[in-house]
Amino acid sequence: MLSVSAALRLLARRIGVPHPVLLVLGGLALAFVPGLPRITIAPDTLFLIFVPPLLYWAALTTSLRDIRRQFSPIARLATVLVLLTMAVVAVVVHALTPEFTWAAAFVLGAIISPPDPVAAVAVLRPLGAPRDVVTILEGEGLVNDATALVAYQIAVAAAVTGTFSPGRAALQLLVTGAGGVAVGIGVGWIIAFARRRLIGRFPIVENTISLLTPFFAYLPADWLNLSGVLSVVAVGLYLGRKGPRIVASATRVQAESMWIMVQFLLESFVFSMVGLELPAVVRALRSHTLGLLIGYGALITLTAIVTRLAYTLAATSVLRYVRRKRGKQVRPPWAEATFVAWTGMRGGDSLVLALALPFVTVMHQPFPARDLIVFLTFCVIFGTLVVQGFTLVPLLRLLRLKGQGEDDTEEAHARRVAAEAGLRRLEEAARSDGPDATAVEHLRRKHAERLRRWASRDREKHGVRDAEHRGLAKVSGDGAEQHAASYRSLRTAMIAAEREAIVDLRDRGAIGDDVMRRIQRELDLETMLLESSEDDAPESPYDAPGVVS
Repeated sequence: MLSVSAALRLLARRIGVPHPVLLVLGGLALAFVPGLPRITIAPDTLFLIFVPPLLYWAALTTSLRDIRRQFSPIARLATVLVLLTMAVVAVVVHALTPEFTWAAAFVLGAIISPPDPVAAVAVLRPLGAPRDVVTILEGEGLVNDATALVAYQIAVAAAVTGTFSPGRAALQLLVTGAGGVAVGIGVGWIIAFARRRLIGRFPIVENTISLLTPFFAYLPADWLNLSGVLSVVAVGLYLGRKGPRIVASATRVQAESMWIMVQFLLESFVFSMVGLELPAVVRALRSHTLGLLIGYGALITLTAIVTRLAYTLAATSVLRYVRRKRGKQVRPPWAEATFVAWTGMRGGDSLVLALALPFVTVMHQPFPARDLIVFLTFCVIFGTLVVQGFTLVPLLRLLRLKGQGEDDTEEAHARRVAAEAGLRRLEEAARSDGPDATAVEHLRRKHAERLRRWASRDREKHGVRDAEHRGLAKVSGDGAEQHAASYRSLRTAMIAAEREAIVDLRDRGAIGDDVMRRIQRELDLETMLLESSEDDAPESPYDAPGVVS
């Protein structure tokens, strides 16, 4: 399964197709391979293994500033549209076949209501799509998961117990949601407190804690009958905000690679599992013809797509009318609204929820329409992810949507501020008697040039070269290590000032989290290079540190 996943990842990059699209096709192909075993995992265990880590990484890397700026459309899409889609799908599927009780119908609606924008964002970023569109899709993907998962848990409980009260469900949604958020913030505070004491000392231990954090948040909330899902979202957002100040460079670089790998493995495993599950599901549905099942799947897929299109375009019309009446700038543009309305692809989260359904109710009866729910979920994912996934690039070009370079402008500003902070720290150090004068002059020239570049908003990646070695005397002999040590000490202090400057810009909302993480990663790599050179001194005090500019 891992071999197939790795091959599909390489193929996706080669042909320029979002990776989840090929995962769906790969999972479907597995269903036709004879002799493969059926993997059975207890539903509660399946939910615990997949949902918290997938949700945690999304929350951890979310930009709160960008979400606040686009809060209104994100909130509408992630709550109103999710609940509307759930209700419409439930009505359609309940009328379609008597196999679906109302509870089971709402379960299916909750499973397929939240789009997964991972594939869309993977396409949009390299093409330079408008930041507002990317932000809305990313923010929706985080918040709608929380809404749908809470609704899913309530619907499953109703299907299992056979009882449902709308008033009680609304109260439960409020109490469990608020309680889950409180637990998540509390767990986040404890973890942040512990990590401050470990910072930089034990990267492997710190990242083991990072790997366990979503479970630390989910399990206590779940034991208290609160929303473990919202607890995971809350702890992710909290630590995403606090992380830049409580995580060391080596730990952060290692954590990013670890989580990217975890995400890849979990998503790949889910699609492989459904491929192994499909033959058993189809056999259980042998009372239905294959044509009838495909017809059901096509109808539910069309229902989900049309509901999103109708709601988004109707809401856009109302908003534009209201803003025009009030004499305000008419927004959002129709092109952006159309693209967001079309980009409603379902993904791995929906598969996890379908596979995590219990097999029996409290009365020891089979869970109503469980196999049909799994089959229809795969049909919706296939229809939206594969069909819509291949239309994103042409639609983006047809609508002439292109970003305005906001990230480039913010990055230039952030790098200028960081360079200024580093130079101020260097001048403070130079006024003392400790630093080596040659190292000070080298760093002063190098970073003065860097400041000039970014102050002029130089966006060329390779157009300017640092003349960092020009006119500098080489140091050799007995003083080489002393000069190298002075360089490392000065540059480490400068990096600390630069890092604090960009985090402060993020905190004040001047730059987004993506820009902060991009610059922070470069500073982290340079810090690691400086730290490694302490044990393996370069022949020249400037050879190793000069690699990173």
